[in-house]
Amino acid sequence: MIVICSSSDPRQLRNLLSTLDSSTFRGVISFGVAGGLDPALKSGDVVVATEVTAGDTRWLAGSSLDEEVIANIALKRRRVVRGALAGVEQVVAGRSCKAALRSVTGAAAVDMESHIAAAYAAEAGLPFAALRVISDPAHRALPALAQSAIKPNGDIDLRTVLRGVARNPMTLRALVSTGLDFNRALRSLRGCRGLLGDESLVPVNA
Repeated sequence: MIVICSSSDPRQLRNLLSTLDSSTFRGVISFGVAGGLDPALKSGDVVVATEVTAGDTRWLAGSSLDEEVIANIALKRRRVVRGALAGVEQVVAGRSCKAALRSVTGAAAVDMESHIAAAYAAEAGLPFAALRVISDPAHRALPALAQSAIKPNGDIDLRTVLRGVARNPMTLRALVSTGLDFNRALRSLRGCRGLLGDESLVPVNA
């Protein structure tokens, strides 16, 4: 299994994928966190994609994540739903923006990698699947500070966070709520990772 980590940077993901020999893979799976668009979804809920949309383009997901895998995830007391994913090039942070995207696409969740992984798979003639865990629910607006504090490797820049809180202490509550949601999503995602096993499609894009 080859893991490609884009750190939510579409350009970086495309560059990394361009260096790979697609003939050595059996498929592509997009695996990571997502923003919730469906108001019924909570942080930690699992979305198995039926399709991925980006603008006017649509990619259907294959059957790589079969019912047995979904059932196993559900046994770990995680809510699993099937639904569409919306692919975007920039973070969708505000509640109203999430609601608008939901209205246009009907998607359950949004992320910045699945549409790129789906396009790569389609061009290479490979099966594609996606499993995404909700990090920030539809009712949660992502604080601007949370977006700017992510390093290129995906780590949190604590200095940026502390400076931002010092300048505006009112952001602390929103940051704490966002952090709790994110940690819940990561725990759920780790629980799903082991269920993919050796028969999962590769590369994995997170």
